[in-house]
Order: sequence, then C-alpha cells, then structure tokens
Amino acid sequence: MSAIWVEEAKFGRWLEVELAVCRAWARRGIIPPEDLAEIEAKADFTVERSQELEKTTNHDVVAFLTDVAEHVGPASRWIHYGMTSSDVLDTGMGLAIARAGALLIEEQAALTQTLRQLALTHRDTVSVGRTHGVHAEPTSFGLKMSGFAFESRRNEERLRTAVAQCAVGKLSGAVGTYATLPPDLELEVLDEIGLGAETVSTQVVARDRHAELITAIAIAASSLDRLATELRHLQRTEVREAEEAFTVGQKGSSAMPHKRNPITAERISGLARVIRGNAVAALEDVALWHERDISHSSVERVILPDAFLGLDYMLAKSRQLIDGLVVYPERMQEILESSGGLVFSQRVLLALVARGLTREDAYVVVQRNAMECWNTKVPLRELLARDADASAHLDAAALDEIFDPSWYLRHVDVVMQRVEAL
Repeated sequence: MSAIWVEEAKFGRWLEVELAVCRAWARRGIIPPEDLAEIEAKADFTVERSQELEKTTNHDVVAFLTDVAEHVGPASRWIHYGMTSSDVLDTGMGLAIARAGALLIEEQAALTQTLRQLALTHRDTVSVGRTHGVHAEPTSFGLKMSGFAFESRRNEERLRTAVAQCAVGKLSGAVGTYATLPPDLELEVLDEIGLGAETVSTQVVARDRHAELITAIAIAASSLDRLATELRHLQRTEVREAEEAFTVGQKGSSAMPHKRNPITAERISGLARVIRGNAVAALEDVALWHERDISHSSVERVILPDAFLGLDYMLAKSRQLIDGLVVYPERMQEILESSGGLVFSQRVLLALVARGLTREDAYVVVQRNAMECWNTKVPLRELLARDADASAHLDAAALDEIFDPSWYLRHVDVVMQRVEAL
C-alpha cells in the first residue's frame, strides 16, 4: 500500500498516462512512428530532478514534463500533446485509487472470513447480551461476532462500489470540451490503462466521487472502531470475557508490571477518528469554482494516502487481533450468572402471559421480583418461587425450563446458518 502512494509511483502513473496518449496519437498518424519509438525508448524521470525543477516552475506537472523531455530529446514535443494538467493528475489518481482500492477490498474480505471463523467457533459459547451497558438477555459470543462479520461484508461491498466510482480518468483537455483531444481517443486510452471515463469532466473528475470513496473508507474504519470498542470493554478487569493476545516479552506498563492493556484495539479506535476527519475534508472538496479550481489538490495530497494507508493498517491489525483473541467461556458463564437470573425476565413475563395473566399484570409481578433481586442479590428464580402471584402459575419444572440459557442457543442456529454461507 505504501508503494502506491510514494512520489516515484505517482510520477510513474503520470508517465503511463502520457505514453498511452502518445500511442493513441501515433495510431491516428499524428505522431510519426520514429518519434513514438524514441519516446517509448527514452521516456523517464527522476523524483529528484522533477522536484528540483518544480522549485523554479512552481508547477509539478510542468516540472515533470521538463524532466521527461530532458531524457527524450526533440521527440518530446509530442508528449502532453493536446492535454492539460488535470488530464494527467486525475487520470493518474484514478489509477492509484483502482490499485490501492483492490488491496483494501482484499484486506476487508480477509477480515470478513476471520470474523466468520470466530463466530462459528463460538456459536455455542453462551454470554450475556448488553443494552445500555446493562445485562439484557443471554446470547452467544458467536452471534455477537456474526454481526461484525456481516458488517465487514457490507464494507467490502461499499468499498468495491466506491472504488469503481473513482476508477475513472479524463482526457478531455482544458475545461473538458474535447477541443484538443477527441472523445474516441479518451476512451481508447482509458480502456488501455483499465479505467472508466468521467461522463462530464469540466476540467477535473467530479469530486463527489472521491467524497463517496473517503466516506466509505470512514464507514469501514468506524466499523473497526465498533469492533475494537467491544473488545476493549470485554478486556476490562471486572469483565475479562476476552482479551488481546499478550506475547512473551511484551510489557503493559512502565510502572505496573501486572498490566495487560488492549493497546491494539485502542490504536484502531484512535485511527478511526483520523479517517472520519478525512471524510469531512473530502466532502469539503466537492464544491469547486466553475470548471475547476485547485483548492482540492492540497487536501487530497494528505487525505487520500492517509485514508488508504490508515484503513489498510487498521484492517491488518484487526485481523491480527481477532486471530490472536483469547476467549474465556467460563468467565462469560460466570458473568451471565452474576446478575441472579435477571436476564431471564422476559421469558418469565411471556410464560405468565401464556398462562392467563394480562401483560400489564405479568409485568408488575416480574418487575417487582426483579427489583428485589437487584437490591438484595437473591436470585430471581428463588424470589419467583416464593411469590404467590408467580408460583400460582409457574411450578418448579416451568422455572427450570425458563431459566435454561441453552434455550437461546437453539434459536441462534438460524443466524449461524447465514454465517456459514458468508
């Protein structure tokens, strides 16, 4: 990923575009065959020379073209023939996005499969589900991870669509009129280098495309933030249902030798904030003056490499985190039981309704006993057995069935079948 965004690669893409245009002109009889041969044999550049020339020209494309011309000689007069700077810049950027995007999609797909495997491994690992951070009902750790796996798949699809939207170029000349470059040449060149064509380019490719791309990257980063936040909570000392792998020789604190901190998950959460900020900048780039200005250029030099590199790193680290995740099923069971059976309150409510109570009356009975369970730590099942209104409808066998967490696992299977097909 880094190799795509270095200056050497950027200038290489510019030269790729320029040479493809020269070949198209030669096929039309504009560039003599001997000049094309000279251009293709000698065209080259060095980053150092182009940057040195830019100090004088104060224009990166002109400096690059001068550098190339120094290598080619007289035949270089045909290089950039009929083109404007944005033809090179935006088409080169389209190539970068297509190539970098393919890497992101590959990494995102790999994470999807890693999460899928974790979900299937723990399909029957009972844990507590939480809403508002408070115990809600039993679930399985596999079901919890299934949501992240399918979210990862949606991010694959979002990235694929957004990259395709940006894998375009433009070779329509100044202000996009095709006055010096015919439309058929544009299509021919873009087809050769593997890009689509901007339908109406003014002088630049429309920046709503790039805003969609960076927003898709930001959504993918936010999904990783959600995953990381979940795992950070599960590693809290008072929870410790799961934790990051802690390798031999690793240190958690310079002062406290006992510390095993969720540093990878925290790093992922932190980088997500940076990428979400990049999305705001990309949205600001949509509005340009008339056929174009250059206010977007300085922004993109920062946010495009940073967004791609940031998400690529986050995806790799997330996969490493999931691959090495240490899961503690016994602790999950212990925490599930720690709330004294409160997590079964809905099953009690429904059982009372099924046995003739109105929902309102059943709710009063269950909530009364649930609040006593909260305050006294006496298990809810025991309180219900003592309660005349509850015990009149629920015998010991009924309570045994209601307070069986495996009941929830049987109903998780329908989701896990979808995970198997992911």
